[in-house]
Amino acid sequence: MPVTYLNARIFTGDRFLDDHAVLTDNGRIIGVLPVSEVPGSGETVDLQGATLAPALIDLQIYGGNGQLFPLSTDMASLAATYEYCRSGGAAWFMPTVPTSSREVMLRAIQAVRQYWEQGGKGVLGLHLEGPFINAEKKGAHLQQYITTPAQADIDLLLEQGQGIIKMMTLAPECCAPQLVKQLQDAGILVSAGHSNATYGQAYTAFDNGIPAATHLFNAMSALQSRAPGMVGAIYDHDRVCASVVADGIHVDFASIRISKKIMGPRLFLITDAVAESRTGDYIYIFDKDRYVNAQGTLSGSCLTMMQAVKNCVQQVGIPLDEALRMASAYPAALAGMDRELGRIAAGYQACMVAFDENLNVSRMI
Repeated sequence: MPVTYLNARIFTGDRFLDDHAVLTDNGRIIGVLPVSEVPGSGETVDLQGATLAPALIDLQIYGGNGQLFPLSTDMASLAATYEYCRSGGAAWFMPTVPTSSREVMLRAIQAVRQYWEQGGKGVLGLHLEGPFINAEKKGAHLQQYITTPAQADIDLLLEQGQGIIKMMTLAPECCAPQLVKQLQDAGILVSAGHSNATYGQAYTAFDNGIPAATHLFNAMSALQSRAPGMVGAIYDHDRVCASVVADGIHVDFASIRISKKIMGPRLFLITDAVAESRTGDYIYIFDKDRYVNAQGTLSGSCLTMMQAVKNCVQQVGIPLDEALRMASAYPAALAGMDRELGRIAAGYQACMVAFDENLNVSRMI
């Protein structure tokens, strides 16, 4: 049934429009028209002066609403995470598993498969953050599961996770280039992270086709005067994108502002959010405004995507339109979904977020 959304300031992904309406039918946007040209038929929804933008996209999140996906690896935790994402403006997400045993990764693959088969919404695919990372930059990841990949490891993941694994964070200096290429040839978005790569190693990996880096600054070799590290390579390479956790805890807001000036549209937002868990391999303990592990090491955020947008606007000084692109258009493009998501335009999926003047979510569409 056709539905028309009225009385909103519309951010199309390119610009803001006033006195316009969004026409949808059967889950698709069929047009963005001046209000004076809206046909009289069909249902209308009054958004009461809200701002309407493309729904946000989170490419790295571990859980929400009290459910931690890596712990339970089931459909219930995916459903709970989906609802958490929607409460914060995101209609799409990649459930993420940290460096874990083979059994956990295989259970996660199966859970996503079953979730899709039973009509579950919002999951773009599985993000494996590890286990092929550098132990020197493991952060809160567990040493006992870190491994250097062999051909058999890659073959197993591609066999079991075909069409399910859509993103993988690895340390390029710890992985043979031909294995990285095999992952990419299978359609997996490879992101460099938890890495102690030198500037040269990182830059070469980016030149060889790795398009992204995971949570800028966190668990990667730093930019120093005589050792530019992975951060320096990310800054210097004109094609590589990087996610950032914009909570002011994982990364200082000034560091985000500096990075944005250097990187422009190559910087995008994730939450890296978790839920509290005091059992299992990974312990996440809520500590005021963050999560820490049993040793007190920072291990996850309390962010939603809309809160990350708000922080970028209010704390970093990024204009609202650009902050929204960092949370929608840019991750959509990186995930290869930019003809479906990240814009309000004819032919795109009718997934949108409405929010008030304080950047609080009022409705998900």
